Amino acid sequence: MKLQESFTYVKNNIDNILRIAQSALGSILNPGKSKAELPKKESLKYPEIYLFRHGETFDNKNRVFSGWRDSKLTLTGKKQAKVLAAKLLKHKVDLCITSRLSRSKETAAIVFRDRQVKFEIDDRIIERNYGDLSGTSKEKLMREDFVNAVKFRRFYETRPPNGESLKDVKERVFPFCRELVERIRKTGENVALSAHGNSMKAIRLYFEKLDIVDVLTQENPLGQDFAEYVVTEEKVVVSRIPPKA
Repeated sequence: MKLQESFTYVKNNIDNILRIAQSALGSILNPGKSKAELPKKESLKYPEIYLFRHGETFDNKNRVFSGWRDSKLTLTGKKQAKVLAAKLLKHKVDLCITSRLSRSKETAAIVFRDRQVKFEIDDRIIERNYGDLSGTSKEKLMREDFVNAVKFRRFYETRPPNGESLKDVKERVFPFCRELVERIRKTGENVALSAHGNSMKAIRLYFEKLDIVDVLTQENPLGQDFAEYVVTEEKVVVSRIPPKA
């Protein structure tokens, strides 16, 4: 991109760029804190999907890039999962799908403890691979290379070295979502998804048809709350488009 083209792009997209940068800073200060409620649509007739993010991990607490690292839940993360368990208690869940990472599996185990729920692993909903950034400090990168820190963490097509972009995550999550809906229509199962920060963004993008900038600036809560969708014969019903975070 030529200099003049770059200037024009920035000028035309300055509001979105500022929103993205602000969201990157906000997630450093308050990981997993969101002002936006998660959408919920209930049905007595049709099966449902329950989507949530794992509880706080030590990498979340320490502001470290996790990606495919197997960072464990903190005590706070376990408490968050218990809050989520109480909220989901009245909802019938037949199956919970997790990634292979312990934070996804342990959150699900706490949420559905003593309940007759089947578990499956599908790594298409695993966290985004942060490649060479995995295990490094988000705060340090923001201080030393703010532009790349924002691009690596929040831009749609930018990959960290040897890692994935959000677009890459979307390209594995979307087929998963399509297959999940087809499966639910055949079996009538209520399915929970114990997802990660970036896979949850892609899942919400698929079901809620959000604007891509809203997805890039999204901060989904660590544990504690869930999104709920109804699967009918014709479509997946979402209660509303949530306000911007």
